[in-house]
Amino acid sequence: MKKFYFTFVEKRKIFYALSIILMIASLASVLIQGMNFGIDFTGGTNLHISVDKQVKIADVRQALEKTGHGGDQIQELADGTFQIKTQFMQQDKQNEYVKTISDQLGKTEVLQATAVGPTIGQEILQKGLIALFIAMVLMIAYITVRFEWRFAITGIISLFHDVFITIGLFSIFQWEVNVTFVAAILTIFGYSINDTIVIFDRIRENLGRVKRQDLAHVVNDSISATLRRSLVTSISTLLPLIAVFLFGGDTTRYFVLAMIIGIASGAYSSIGIAAPMWYDFSMASKRKRF
Repeated sequence: MKKFYFTFVEKRKIFYALSIILMIASLASVLIQGMNFGIDFTGGTNLHISVDKQVKIADVRQALEKTGHGGDQIQELADGTFQIKTQFMQQDKQNEYVKTISDQLGKTEVLQATAVGPTIGQEILQKGLIALFIAMVLMIAYITVRFEWRFAITGIISLFHDVFITIGLFSIFQWEVNVTFVAAILTIFGYSINDTIVIFDRIRENLGRVKRQDLAHVVNDSISATLRRSLVTSISTLLPLIAVFLFGGDTTRYFVLAMIIGIASGAYSSIGIAAPMWYDFSMASKRKRF
């Protein structure tokens, strides 16, 4: 069977342009809208309640105004229950809060309550950033030792590409960012670099067989040779994640969504960004251009 071959290097500017557009949109959203941090980072109380009769969000909002918390966030879930995010409250204040709602709407049951103090939220955010920094440093060291510094730089750039696009989309659509989001980002780090290293390894194998002026052919051939494996791996991972996103519970929805975005972006960046960018770096170091 004839091997698939595509001129990835020659088309690299198209990949670069698409990524730049996505990165600019992500950066603009982060700077203008910011992130929709959950109570894990900001601190607060998250109440999952059910009312024994059918009510609408407007009814719940009106009941909250009676408590002096008319600005609290309310979300109606698929099963007819409600999720309310309010400021941090001690248990006695929570009881008063729920009692006022119950007086207005009817019997109200708290299905789940989560309270995080502001100090703890800041601590979780700091530890998450430290974990990301350590992961980045270890990844650079690993790729540099196994390959060379150009592989390390382009590999990390593609990783940041995947992470930043995931962050950007969460900012654009104002999806909630909680502690599971940090776990998803760390998972994306590991998963995304896996595809990239497979391509880098094939490039390294092929380098010794050709002349330097055939570097573009080496990159194209290496990507083409590993393309089926990369796509099959990514698709087989995405399918169960999509199923969990569609049919799973609300508690894991945003974690799974971040994973879907990161894995899809990782498959794209490994093929269209990392290897072609390594080609540009290699040619620049030799004062050559394709």
